[in-house]
Amino acid sequence: MTARLLICAAGPGTTLQDGGRHGYLRYGVSAAGPMDWNAHGRANILAGNPEQATAIEVGLGGIEIAVEDGVVSLGFAGAPFSVMLNGQALPPAGRIRLSQDDRLAIKAGAAGAWFYLSPAGGFDLPPVMGSLSTSLRSGIGGKALAAGDGLPLREAMALPELGLELPPSPSGPIRVLLGPQDDYFTPAAIERFFSTPYRLAPRSDRMGYRLDGPPLDHSKGFNIVSDGIEMGAIQVPGDGKPIVLMADRQSTGGYPKIGYVIRADIGRLAQLRAGEAVRFEASTIDAARRELFAGLGSMRDSLAQTFPLGGGLSSEFLLSLNLISGAQSMAEEG
Repeated sequence: MTARLLICAAGPGTTLQDGGRHGYLRYGVSAAGPMDWNAHGRANILAGNPEQATAIEVGLGGIEIAVEDGVVSLGFAGAPFSVMLNGQALPPAGRIRLSQDDRLAIKAGAAGAWFYLSPAGGFDLPPVMGSLSTSLRSGIGGKALAAGDGLPLREAMALPELGLELPPSPSGPIRVLLGPQDDYFTPAAIERFFSTPYRLAPRSDRMGYRLDGPPLDHSKGFNIVSDGIEMGAIQVPGDGKPIVLMADRQSTGGYPKIGYVIRADIGRLAQLRAGEAVRFEASTIDAARRELFAGLGSMRDSLAQTFPLGGGLSSEFLLSLNLISGAQSMAEEG
């Protein structure tokens, strides 16, 4: 019998998320997927899984899990939440082995909003439209996880336990590409958007982050012919208050979009809590591309930043790392 993860307790909105349900926007189906793609990818990499594999997305309500019938290696990463294994504190990111009598508890810390748990080998569940992502608003892909749920797992080799040295949290404004309907706003509104802080409103969720602050004046009204929506779109409805559309966004929208949050900064924005302030800064396509590649590189280098939990550099630990970045023959050395 293969192992199962047992949900002992879970806060509201705890779901399964993979890289997203792509190819169905034309039918009105949300892509869903993780709120913080970088943290989601790190948890998967630590578990030895592909970056887009399915992980448990944990919100501020936290989660407590156990394992049934086996030993499971779990990668974990995200906001600096409290991670406790059998009452003992762990680093905020890394990889552990969970066996029959163990309890892993994740609780919200002083900052951040989302945390990810990825079991080595992945979940043995049937996909819906090619994905295991849960879209709570549409009801596609299952439901929120709750106490008593059991998640079957695929068989996988137990991996050595690791802690991860997290890089310093990036700071500074959230960068935005103007458009495609920035001409629907007065020059004064655009200047105000980039010069005034906003705060995340309490009525924010996986569909959209509402921003409290000075309203933005429209120059051509606030209705457009509905067009496609991607994650990070900043719609401005009739009240002038921006809404950043997030993972569970609708497929199309009829309000003008002043800009898009660049992909590299989506995770930083997603990790805000209600009431926290945020500023925006204009970016360019070239800068957005550079920052995206830098973020991908940092995420994929996660294993190089790890250290063994509770011991020295064992051969098991060293063999779990890719310590050679390339190969060269004696003939090539000249």
